[in-house]
Amino acid sequence: MKGFLSQEEIIRIKEQYPVGTRIELIGMDDPYAPIESGTQGTVEIVDDAGTLHMKWDNGRTLGIVPGEDQFKVISKPSEETMDNEQKQGMGGMNM
Repeated sequence: MKGFLSQEEIIRIKEQYPVGTRIELIGMDDPYAPIESGTQGTVEIVDDAGTLHMKWDNGRTLGIVPGEDQFKVISKPSEETMDNEQKQGMGGMNM
């Protein structure tokens, strides 16, 4: 990735890949501990640098970077699922 992302780009990434999005990795350029191509996982959080922190189905937790790593979206969470996850992120409080 070249330089830092703008706040608008970070917001776009968070909207495009919400928590619960299922992803399949096509390839990543990590010479030390890459995730194998074809591995699937779930977005757990998108940080303020735009990294998708993943929980891979093989138990790994390595993040991926849109624009650097190659992946495809398998599915996105429903609106109801997204609402429940937001509530859980607030300590389970109902609002």
